Amino acid sequence: MRHGEPIAATGWRAALALAYERRGARTVLASRRHDGPLVVQKPLYPEGDAACHTIIVHPPGGIAGGDELEIEARLGGAAHALLTTPGATRWYKANGLGARQRVRLDVATGGCVEWLPQENLLFDAARATLETDIALAGGARYLGWEIACFGRVASGERFAGGALRQTTTIRIADRLVWNERAILDAGDRLFGSPIGLAGGTVTGTLLVAGAAIPATAIERCRELAGDVAAQDRAGVSNLPQVFVARYLGASAERCRALFAALWAELRPGVLGREACLPRIWRT
Repeated sequence: MRHGEPIAATGWRAALALAYERRGARTVLASRRHDGPLVVQKPLYPEGDAACHTIIVHPPGGIAGGDELEIEARLGGAAHALLTTPGATRWYKANGLGARQRVRLDVATGGCVEWLPQENLLFDAARATLETDIALAGGARYLGWEIACFGRVASGERFAGGALRQTTTIRIADRLVWNERAILDAGDRLFGSPIGLAGGTVTGTLLVAGAAIPATAIERCRELAGDVAAQDRAGVSNLPQVFVARYLGASAERCRALFAALWAELRPGVLGREACLPRIWRT
């Protein structure tokens, strides 16, 4: 495992590989392979044939020390897939062992992928590594987010031990346009520092790559970020290759609500489709 975290030989190993193709007007899940406890439900089409919604399910219900999950999705030209999860991903107390999830998304020209998982909930003493690698061909698009919650605040649990290692990379036509790495160790002064998490227990990052964002959408996103609760912070940046939105606060629900609103604002200009909430989010 990267970053020097030990992995137990007895941990769950799970891998899921998905391939999508455009066949006529329909995006189809052309192949799926899984090894271990990581599966998908049947493809869903709540907004018509062009976009295939897929729910990734991890039957154990949480990730323990020693577990390793590998998720890969490949999209052919003009295919469109939305990937999400049925609930929060729970990272359990690690007993000194690290756990890892790696996500690899590879999109051909004209394709688009949305990676919209629900939040990562890190229990006290969890040691988690999250790696997300997005590879876009020229003319491909990506819209996705990651949310991390430190401790089960509603239950009075603080994130007093453990760590999160997080890496996100985006390449467009084999050129690296985004490379972000975070190392957050419980007890580090960064958690309380005004230039760090400033006492926040929930962080989130939304990214868009491969598409120009209309000026009107950028302005509306800034307005939405400015309307967050007084105890939260949020902002957006439109960089040359990547659009970024950030959340820092104390509520996974408020973070999800903000990101869903931003997604609804951005989706028509980026993907040419109005927002269509995955049904699983309402259950």
